[in-house]
Amino acid sequence: MIEPVIDIRAETSERKQHLNTLLEKYQADCLILRRVSSFAWATAGLSSFVNTAATEGAASLAVTHDGAFLVTNNIEAVRLQAEGNLGQQPWEMIISPWYNPLEGLMKLISGKRLIADVPFAGSQDISGEISRLRANLSAAEGKRMRYLGHLCAEILSTAVLSIHPGMSEYELAAIVGAEAQKRAVQPIVNLVGCDERIYKFRHPLPTEKKMQRYALLVLSGRWRGLVCSISRLVHFGEIPAGLREVIANTAWVNAQLIAATRPGKTLGQILAQGQSAYSAYGYPGEWQQHHQGGAVGYEPREYLATPSSTDLVTAGQAYAWNPTIAGAKMEDTILIGEEGNEILTQTPDWPVEWIEVPGYPQAIPCALALQLDE
Repeated sequence: MIEPVIDIRAETSERKQHLNTLLEKYQADCLILRRVSSFAWATAGLSSFVNTAATEGAASLAVTHDGAFLVTNNIEAVRLQAEGNLGQQPWEMIISPWYNPLEGLMKLISGKRLIADVPFAGSQDISGEISRLRANLSAAEGKRMRYLGHLCAEILSTAVLSIHPGMSEYELAAIVGAEAQKRAVQPIVNLVGCDERIYKFRHPLPTEKKMQRYALLVLSGRWRGLVCSISRLVHFGEIPAGLREVIANTAWVNAQLIAATRPGKTLGQILAQGQSAYSAYGYPGEWQQHHQGGAVGYEPREYLATPSSTDLVTAGQAYAWNPTIAGAKMEDTILIGEEGNEILTQTPDWPVEWIEVPGYPQAIPCALALQLDE
């Protein structure tokens, strides 16, 4: 798949218009974006972080009624000026010394009524509204998400070729991380659980535990700011019948969630359909043991589906559902189309269950566990 070309000038100009609209809506003097995800969204994919785990970056964006500013320290300014294509963007740079990195931003906002995507300097927090803007992907972002989904699927498909029983979870995570970095994808979530840990923990951080037969690999990969998520199961030797049933039932719940994610549906309605599926397969309480997913954009989940969610699905958005039953997990990233949904993270080398959901126009491929020879 060919990497999509980004029209930086058009995208960043559109983002600035959205931000100007928010200024008017809240009757504010200045809007501040400090989140790494918001910075990437507004700059067509630039990175403001140094610490990859940071929520807030080393550069901020500020929009006033008479200007748009990229505010950073003298360390990051050099990189952004050299590699950020800032000549095609609407941001005027304000540079502060590294030993007083907020100096320029604090001078800019002094005395102003503020709105921001994080709690900052007495501002009004509009992070929820910003996250929904990030989740409403443009057609160009949809193409990039499709490309990223292909990369993430390729990462896990390649990684399993190098793993074998006796490896530690740390080693498995290192293989996944290396395959991601080779493809310029940053593994911001890289979970591995083996054997009994898959039954115990819904978020298995890698440990020194050595794999015997069974592994869960979870990846949220970031590229050009966008984030795509995928989970896969690997089993060495014949899969026991009881486990195979659990895996298949989890795949069926996933299919119900994917089929229900159609324009005009609320996330609360979709979650209710997932709850019904869990009950139908004999696991009525499992949905409460882990969130079921939600909208995807510049965060692994921009916002989650809860029983009271009123957010509406629209065409062009991306979602990742992650149903779990103790011992199994399914997760793919999908793009919502006018006529149906496209699974962006298909892994051709994994066995799949083609699931027909009543009322949905297409069969849904849900990946099962990949059985490998010992």
